[in-house]
Amino acid sequence: MKTLTTRWSALVLALLLALSLSVPALAADTAAPGGTAEIAEAPDLQTLADTAAAYALEYGGAQSLQYALWQDGEIVLSGQAGTFSRTENLLMTGDELYGIGSVSKIYTTAAVLKLAEQGRVALDAPVTRYLKDFTMADERYRDITVRMLLNHSSGIKGTGLSDAMLFGEASTKAHDTLLEKISTQTLAADPGAFSVYCNDGFTLAELVVEAVSGMGFMDYVDRYLLTPAGLEDTFAPGEDLEGHRLAPIYRGTDPRELPADTLNAIGAGGIYATASDLAAFGGALTEAGILRQSSLDAMAYPEYSRGIWPDSGEPDSLAYGLGWDNVEWYPFCQSDIQALVKGGDTLYYHAGLVVLPDYNMAAAVVSSGGVSTYDQLAANQILIAALEAEGVTVDQTVKTLPAAEPAAMPAEQLANAGYYGTTSVQYKVDIAADGTMTLSTMNYPSLPAQTFTYCGDGSFRDEYGSYISFVKEDNGQTYLYQQAVSPLPGLGALPVASYAAVQLPENPLSPEVAAAWENVATTGILPMNEPYNSQTFLALADSASTAETPEVIPGYIGASRIVDETTARSEIQVPGVGSRDGVDYQLEDRDGVLWIDAKGSLYMDAAGAPDLFTGSGWAYSTIQDDGYARWYQVGGAAGKTMTVQVPEDAGFWVYSADGHLAASSVVWDDTSVTLPEGGTIVFAGDPGARFHLRFQ
Repeated sequence: MKTLTTRWSALVLALLLALSLSVPALAADTAAPGGTAEIAEAPDLQTLADTAAAYALEYGGAQSLQYALWQDGEIVLSGQAGTFSRTENLLMTGDELYGIGSVSKIYTTAAVLKLAEQGRVALDAPVTRYLKDFTMADERYRDITVRMLLNHSSGIKGTGLSDAMLFGEASTKAHDTLLEKISTQTLAADPGAFSVYCNDGFTLAELVVEAVSGMGFMDYVDRYLLTPAGLEDTFAPGEDLEGHRLAPIYRGTDPRELPADTLNAIGAGGIYATASDLAAFGGALTEAGILRQSSLDAMAYPEYSRGIWPDSGEPDSLAYGLGWDNVEWYPFCQSDIQALVKGGDTLYYHAGLVVLPDYNMAAAVVSSGGVSTYDQLAANQILIAALEAEGVTVDQTVKTLPAAEPAAMPAEQLANAGYYGTTSVQYKVDIAADGTMTLSTMNYPSLPAQTFTYCGDGSFRDEYGSYISFVKEDNGQTYLYQQAVSPLPGLGALPVASYAAVQLPENPLSPEVAAAWENVATTGILPMNEPYNSQTFLALADSASTAETPEVIPGYIGASRIVDETTARSEIQVPGVGSRDGVDYQLEDRDGVLWIDAKGSLYMDAAGAPDLFTGSGWAYSTIQDDGYARWYQVGGAAGKTMTVQVPEDAGFWVYSADGHLAASSVVWDDTSVTLPEGGTIVFAGDPGARFHLRFQ
């Protein structure tokens, strides 16, 4: 099967928690969702909010969306858009619950600050003071402070969610095993050097709350944050919530509802809430109440400025505070209004929270499907309309880049040619003496290369006005800096002024090392230690139509530097999101089959999967004591109907030759399937689980 047997990108997809922080540029003449009907003069606030919600729904392709506006202590506006269910004619009421993804980090931040107010936690004390078992394979871990967990500057490489992103099960395994998993990891940078998005930092902060308080994380949040704020529609996986209240989630255009999206890393992204509860929680952070004003001020401080960050003075989609993605959020910053924003994405739910502390306002938009960025921008428009009703105008002028003309390029710019990378994207930059720069995206070779021309202000620009320059930072690294503003009709605009990638040093390999890694980037890989109901198994199929065979940077696997015959390390340092979720890879030969250890997630060369044995009558497959999934090639069983007796706490998935999902006991309750030619099957579950199989 193509996707599972030829695409390294499937591994990257399995390791990353979805987080959308960029928006594709849209043409300025994009029509309004649903047509071009004129909007009546002086529309009221409800109409303006409904319009913004419709744009967010349409642009993101969401199934359903819910919004709420909090002002001066109460919810003053709420609404819905889209369709709740694809199979049932049910009206949306505003009581539906949505996963808020990484907006959960604001609750974690508030919980830590509440402990600080109680004198039980010091933000600048080392984490080891509170987590005695916290250790890493890098002595610098001792310098990580609690503050660094909350402002993303710990240096920890990112996300350990292999046991957390499940369908329909509240599990504590990811929480319980984090310290063990992180104990073998190294840091990407010195603690405090710069801020880069880090989910594991917030799971560690969750553990700090539990260790110091002696309470379960959500018990502490309930007692000290939610109850004082009067919030009753905020939950975590496993709590006493009514499952039918969860907004249904779907895969593409399939009408079948998926099992509940359960992210079991609560402090990093696992909370569910209504838009009203989420907006009210944001409102509770506008003035002293559940937290002191000093704590609220600390959350809103520009923490990103403590470390390496572009010194452009231009607004960006990121400007970290404590917990917040941005404490200088556009366009409010153009009118000297501080706006605090946090976005959140699981694989199926999305959310945006925007808070205006000086005006006692907060808006939340949550959706099933869609993109958190659109949700945040819709929240912007709701707040802008609410401010307008109060006589306050927000300058939404889309700034344009200063004009620059082509010029002779200094010879020193030639040194900026080479390979650049983030943990998810790699580029090749070619620069000619005449000032022409060509940028190729190596992960996606089907994308056409972009051509830029050197200009008199030191930038390179293309025919569309895109701006790129090269910056040598204090850490000695050369960064590819990008600047642009993406206009989004009906939702305003999103500015970008960030380091897009870092120059990767040459890494020549000996013939022996090069031979060990030859073809690894295009080797088929199969996840071996994922839970049977892991969302990774569906993500593999969903990547089938988009995965490409990447071009390879010499001496690297992705952006991880090959060290020797068995080891590659993620060493890149890009503030913002560019070096989030770095992965060290370890190759291992197990009985002649290649295995890959990617930060504790294990993968096997797909060529090592045996053909399925059908036997006569009944056959079986048993999960061994190691708990590894059992993968098979369909082989000669193609065309036969396989009937499966699925044991408890187990499940199976069947993929077609082109990588698409043909059957699953987990998401579709399948018990039989006609096996596809060239397909692949996986059985997964607890050790000892035995699948009884019959073929006809």
